[in-house]
Amino acid sequence: MTPAAEDDWRLFRGDGTRRAVTLPPAPPWRRFAPSAAGHAEQPYLIETKHANVVNAALHLRRPLLVTGPAGTGKSSLARALAHELGLGELLRWPINSRSTVREALYQYDAIARLRETTLSRDREEEEPAIGTFIRLGPLGTALVGTARPRALLIDEMDKGDVDLPNDLLTVFEDGVFDIAELTRLPEDVTDVEVQTADHGSTVRVHRGRVQCEEFPVVVITSNGERDFPPAFLRRCIRLHLPVPDEERLRAIVAAHLGEDALREADDLLEAFLRRRAPGELATDQLLNAVFLRTGGIDLTADGLLDAVLHQLTSAL
Repeated sequence: MTPAAEDDWRLFRGDGTRRAVTLPPAPPWRRFAPSAAGHAEQPYLIETKHANVVNAALHLRRPLLVTGPAGTGKSSLARALAHELGLGELLRWPINSRSTVREALYQYDAIARLRETTLSRDREEEEPAIGTFIRLGPLGTALVGTARPRALLIDEMDKGDVDLPNDLLTVFEDGVFDIAELTRLPEDVTDVEVQTADHGSTVRVHRGRVQCEEFPVVVITSNGERDFPPAFLRRCIRLHLPVPDEERLRAIVAAHLGEDALREADDLLEAFLRRRAPGELATDQLLNAVFLRTGGIDLTADGLLDAVLHQLTSAL
């Protein structure tokens, strides 16, 4: 490749000159338009022995607790399940240190209701319905009674409070919860329309109780940073995803980017395997490097990997 052609891939040059630049197509896993091949439509490769564990969780209607190093496909498994089983858009509950089961079930905006009610009275208009100020969270939406279950990803459970797993036990066992603000309504108010975690969707709640018909397909991910209570583990089906070996890495590259990409990636794969250590490099980083290579970026394997790979356990 000539120096001029090699320079063509640089969309940003840092020289302060404004240019009319057309961005190239994004990688398949970074396309978000509804009509594009989104995350859920990307191929998900899984060994038979691991797929058997997933199927056991489906048959038993138990949450699937998935562990493994970063980049082994824990979250992607939930997307694949929602897609392959036709369970609608995946519901996501990303966990942090402040996460609570209560907020994942529903949220009630009392301040907004008070403000809107006051304004309506001042204008002598009908007061807004209480359901306007109640929104089910991802867990609450997953428990709505429907003929087919929803798929719910509870991502990185080990980032949550130590009591969070125990707080989930009752919900997992009973598949039901009450919306306190609705159970206190007068007897003649039996049904209230509330919002769900699905954009623009609502559901009718009878006497403040949400009861599932089919237990949702629940995938809980953990990076293994801490242990969970035995009572919680007993109610889950556990699956550990190991780092993929060279053969599986080749299959992953071919599935996402095609056999032609795989033929151009031998040196990248070799460099990736040489650098990789558990918890330090993720498979999607290799895919990023191969995608750039197939886009015509003529860099050495190590130079290209330096641009897209960074050890996940080191400081930036």
